Parts: sequence; C-alpha cells; structure tokens
Amino acid sequence: MNKLILGRYFPGDSWIHMLDPRSKLLACIYFIFVLFLANNWQTYVLLWIFTLFVMYLSSVSFKTYLLGVRPLIWLILFTVLLQILFTSGGTIYIDWGPITISEFGLTNGVFIFCRFVMIVFVSTVVTLTTKPIDLTDGINSLLRPLRALKVPVDELALMLSISLRFIPNLLDETQKVMDAQRARGTEFGEGSLLKQMKTLVPVLLPLFVSSLNRAEELANAMEVRGYQSGEKRSTFRKLTWQKRDTLCLLLMLVLTVGLAVFRADGSILH
Repeated sequence: MNKLILGRYFPGDSWIHMLDPRSKLLACIYFIFVLFLANNWQTYVLLWIFTLFVMYLSSVSFKTYLLGVRPLIWLILFTVLLQILFTSGGTIYIDWGPITISEFGLTNGVFIFCRFVMIVFVSTVVTLTTKPIDLTDGINSLLRPLRALKVPVDELALMLSISLRFIPNLLDETQKVMDAQRARGTEFGEGSLLKQMKTLVPVLLPLFVSSLNRAEELANAMEVRGYQSGEKRSTFRKLTWQKRDTLCLLLMLVLTVGLAVFRADGSILH
C-alpha cells in the first residue's frame, strides 16, 4: 500500500462511517476551533482522550493514522523548534542571545506539537471514513447559502471532487515511477541536495505528462456528456441527516463544556 493516505477512503461500517458528511465536516471544523481553547495539561489530556476515542470509533488502525502524520512531521517539528527557541518565560535553562530555552518555551512546544498532531488525526478520520464524492456533496450542501452572494459553489465542489479523485491515482503513479527508477539503479534521498534534485527529474516529467493526459481525457469526457458550467443540476445522492449526526454535534458541545471546566481560568473567554 502506498504510505501516503491523503485523499484515500477506507471502506467500513463503523459509527463514524455512517455519519452524514456534513456532520463530520462541521464537527471537524468545530474541533479545530475548540482545540485553541486548551491552555493547560488537563485540557490537552481531555482532547487527546476525545481524539483517540474518535480514532477508535472509526475502526481504522492507529498505524494508518501515523502514516498520515509522517509526511508533515518535519514541518511540525520545525514549528515546535521555533516555539521552543524563541519563547521565554518561567525558568530559563539556556540563554544565548536571541535564543532562549525556557520552561514556557518547552511547555508551549509540547502543546503546539499535540495541537498539530490532533488536527491531522481528526482530519484524517474524516477523509478515511468518507467517500470523496460524499465529502464533495457535503461541502456543496454546506456552502449552498453562498449562492445568494453569487459564489460559484457548484464549480468549487466540482473542482474539489476532481482533486480528491485524482490524488490517490497520482500518488499510485508516483510510487510506480519511483519503483521503476529504483529498478534502474536510482537511489532517492542520498547524496548532495543537487544530486537529489536531479534524481527527481525522471519522476516529475512522467507525472507531469500523465497529469496533462488525464486532464485532457476528463475535459473531453465532460464535453461529450454536454457539461455546461453554471447550469442547475439535480443530485442523485441525497444526504440524510439522522439522529446520530445530531448526537455527533452534541458530543462536540460536551467537549466544549469539559474544556471550559478544565481551563486554567475556568471559562471559555480568556
């Protein structure tokens, strides 16, 4: 299996799989918002318990979620390093010019790391348990009120749908091209930076050509089927809001109450 899981869907019949895509999207966005309300160890422990519980309900292995974090781990660690080096407060451990390693810096670094990882985990839950076409329909439904402001909601949803469908195919083709280059003796990730950039050229060129061919084929297929931008269309798949979707949002409210109780100042407003 390709180690990158971006845009992939894992079939299943878990409680998370059966949720309406709109409730999952709203819950994910709301979770990212309330995540920034955490300001001490107790609130982060509560958020971790909630995140791990949601991951468990998805019936997807924890190893799969780790694969989703791995492509972003260096960006996360770099952000954490900046937070540690340039945040001062509390006990000072190292003070060297503009670089200061302090108690507050280390604490905030850990909090930033947890925050990023939990955002990736919860977002991955949504993408792994929701079919790309259902995710697109959910976004289209949530953005529907923007039509009154002349926002091209249907076109945005179509572009998102095409992107989500093409990402797994592009990743698979990337893996095939890299495997073919390895069979010819190419070693990726070794040598100087210039050498590594040269090894990527035989990978990027075939992918670029393949992407153009796929885009042309898709454009021809849409033209043959008489696709017209801006036309009103009916929907074959009808989204149905059920009791479990309401329960999902109620759980988010319970999480918010818990954060309010465990926050350092005991309130939502800081």
